[in-house]
Amino acid sequence: MATEQTTLGGGCFWCLEAVFEQAKGIIKSVSGYTGGTIPLPTYRQVCGGHTGHAEVVQLTFDPEIISFEQLLGIFFAIHDPTTKDRQGADVGTQYRSAIFYQSNAQKTTAERVIQEMTRENVFDASIVTEVSPLSVFYLAEEYHQGYFRNNPTQPYCQMVVMPKVEKFFHKFGAGLAK
Repeated sequence: MATEQTTLGGGCFWCLEAVFEQAKGIIKSVSGYTGGTIPLPTYRQVCGGHTGHAEVVQLTFDPEIISFEQLLGIFFAIHDPTTKDRQGADVGTQYRSAIFYQSNAQKTTAERVIQEMTRENVFDASIVTEVSPLSVFYLAEEYHQGYFRNNPTQPYCQMVVMPKVEKFFHKFGAGLAK
């Protein structure tokens, strides 16, 4: 089986990881950091907003089951790509909307999808999603991995993560949910 990887930032990595774990074709979904200048950043450093890193989820997927374009469809449906450095109450560059591509094909697809959504006025405001090559991915601390799965009753998970998971199932359940 040939697999691909991509790395996406759209606010809190707990939300993205929780949703993508539910999608068909996702082999592995891990939380981490990328896009900044500090080597081996910690969660506290990234949350401080001075590392340049974004909270991201790195996805390993089977393109025979789920295409990169389908992943982007989920990505754009579960976060707000029109708010610069912000997702809801989470504010700072670490919460930016970003696609860290790992091939020229991913870059071309991401740019095309954004252009199409812009042309079709999918959102009421301009899409500000960063499209950049992945440089270095740093795995987040162990307690962040599978956070929603391991802490489903935690208040943040109930109020912020669960609605995104429910939105995924409502919008994509018949075709893309496991």
